[in-house]
Amino acid sequence: MPGIADPSDLSTRSKKRKQSSKEANPSSKRRAVASDKINGEQAKIEELEAQISESRKYYNNIATLISMLNSDDQPNLAVAVSLCRVFCRLIAGGDLQQSSRAAEQEQIIVAWLKERLQEYQAFLLKTIRHSDSSSQITSLTLSMRIISTRATHIPEAEIQAWTTGLFSSVFEALVEAEDGQGVRTEFVEKFMKEYDDVRFYTFQKISTYAAENRPAETIEVLIWILSQCDSTIPQDHTFTSFYGKTPSAQKAQKNPLLSVNGHKRRAQEAWLAILRNNLSESQRKALLKKITHTIAPWFFRPELLMDFLTDSYNSGGSTALLALSGLFYLIQEKNLDYPQFYPKLYSLLDSELLHSKHRSRFFRLLNSFLASTHLPTTLVASFIKRLSRLALNAPPSAIVAIVPFIYNLLKDHPTCTFMLHRTLQDNKAKAKIEAHGMSDPFNPDQPDPTLTHAIESSLWEIETLQSHYHPNVAAIARIISEQFTKQLYNLEDFLDYNYHGMLLAELGAEEKTFKKAPVVEFQIPKRIFTDRLLEEDNGEDSAPGSLLRRLWDFSS
Repeated sequence: MPGIADPSDLSTRSKKRKQSSKEANPSSKRRAVASDKINGEQAKIEELEAQISESRKYYNNIATLISMLNSDDQPNLAVAVSLCRVFCRLIAGGDLQQSSRAAEQEQIIVAWLKERLQEYQAFLLKTIRHSDSSSQITSLTLSMRIISTRATHIPEAEIQAWTTGLFSSVFEALVEAEDGQGVRTEFVEKFMKEYDDVRFYTFQKISTYAAENRPAETIEVLIWILSQCDSTIPQDHTFTSFYGKTPSAQKAQKNPLLSVNGHKRRAQEAWLAILRNNLSESQRKALLKKITHTIAPWFFRPELLMDFLTDSYNSGGSTALLALSGLFYLIQEKNLDYPQFYPKLYSLLDSELLHSKHRSRFFRLLNSFLASTHLPTTLVASFIKRLSRLALNAPPSAIVAIVPFIYNLLKDHPTCTFMLHRTLQDNKAKAKIEAHGMSDPFNPDQPDPTLTHAIESSLWEIETLQSHYHPNVAAIARIISEQFTKQLYNLEDFLDYNYHGMLLAELGAEEKTFKKAPVVEFQIPKRIFTDRLLEEDNGEDSAPGSLLRRLWDFSS
C-alpha cells in the first residue's frame, strides 16, 4: 500500500522544478535583461530630449547625447534621430542664429550650439562613408532633414546650405562611401528624382566635384548618378516640388532654379566635367552608348559634345563605331559640319568590323548614312566594293547581311550597276580580256573613297560567294546574278543572323532529302602518327612518328 506524501517534500520538489526551469532557459533571461536595458536607454534618451525642449538650462544634455552616439563601436541610431529632432527645433526657433546686438553670453551659447551641430554632422558623414547600408540610409535621411531645415528657416544661409554647406559634404560622402550603392540608390530615388532643387544642386555639385582629377571608381559613380536622370525636363515644366524653401514667384525670372534652361545648363556643365576626365575605354564606350538618348537632350548647346565625339571617332575600333550615332545626331539635328566624316567612315570598314558585336548597329547607321541619293557615285561604289571584298573572309552571319545591303545600295544608286554588267565596245580589248584576263582596277589602299576607282571594277567577290560552303550564303549571293525585281530587302531580317540562329534553323528543319549519300568516315583509326599495320602485325606499339617519317620521305 503506497504511503501518503509529505507536504514539505512536495514544496521542495516544486521549488527544484522552478529552479531547474530557470536554469534551462538562460537565453530568455538574457533577452529580458537586454530588452529592459534597451527600454531604459530609450527612456533616458527621451527624457534628455524632453528636458532640452523644456528649458535652455538643459543644453548640456546635447553633449550627453552626442557622447552616446557610438555604442560598442556601432552607431546609435536612436540617439541620432533624437539629436536630429533637437537641432531641427533649435534651427527653426532661431537659437542657432547669432545677432550682432546679442549679449556676450548669448553669443557664447550660439557658438557652443554650432560646435555641437558640427560634431553631430561629422558623425552622420562618417556613418554614411563607413557604416552598413541601413545605418547609411538613416544617416542620409537625417542629414537631408537638417539641410531642409537650414534652407527653410535661415534665409541668408539658404544657398550656402546647398552649395558649400552640409549638402556638399553629404554628396562627397555618398560618392566615396564604402559599399554605398544602397544609399546612393536611396538618394537618387527619394531625393534627386523627387525634388527639383535637389536635382539642380546635385548637377551643380557634380560639375565642381568632377572638375578635379578623380579616380576611375569615383567617375563611375558620378556617371551612374547622372545617368539616372535619363529624361530631360519639358520646356513647359512648372517647378513646384522643393525639398527646401520654395523660391519666391516674384524672383522666378532671375532664379535659375525655376528655369528649364537653368537646369539644362547645370546638367550640361556636369556632363562636360565628366567628359573632360581621363576616362577608361569601358567608361568611354558606356557614355557613347547613351549619348543620344540620355546625355545630348540635357545639353543647352549640343555642339559642345563635338570634341568628345570626334576624339572617340578618331580612336578607331569599336569605340569609333559607337561614336557614329552621336556624330550623326549632331550632323542631322544641329547641322554641324564634319568634312572628313565619309573618309573616316570608309576607314572603319575592316575585317574586325564583321566580327564585332556592334556589327548590326553599324550596318543600321551605315544604311542611314548612304541613303541620300545626292552622294557621289564614286563614293557609294567604294563602299559597295569594300564590303564585297571583306565578304570573302567574313563569317556567314555577316555575309547574309552584306549581300542584301549591297542589293539595296544598287537599287538606290542605279549608276553603280555598271559594277554588275559592263559591255565592252572595243572588240580587241574584249578579246584580250577573255584570253588573258585583267587586273582589278580597285585600289584597296586608297583612304579617300572617291579616288579608289571602284566604279571601274566589278563585284566578282559576290559571284565567288555563290560557291560558298554554306548553302544559305550561296543562295543569297545568287540574288546579284538574277533580275532586280524586288524593290528593297528589309535589313532587319538579316542583321541579327548568327551561328546560334543557324544551328537552331538546322536542328528545327524537317528531314532533308539528299541526292547522294554524304561521305562519312566509318572506321576510326587507333592511331594517327604511328604505323597501324605494324601494330596489327606485331601486336605491339610501333615507334611514334613512323607514318609521319614515311610521308616526309615520300614527299622529299
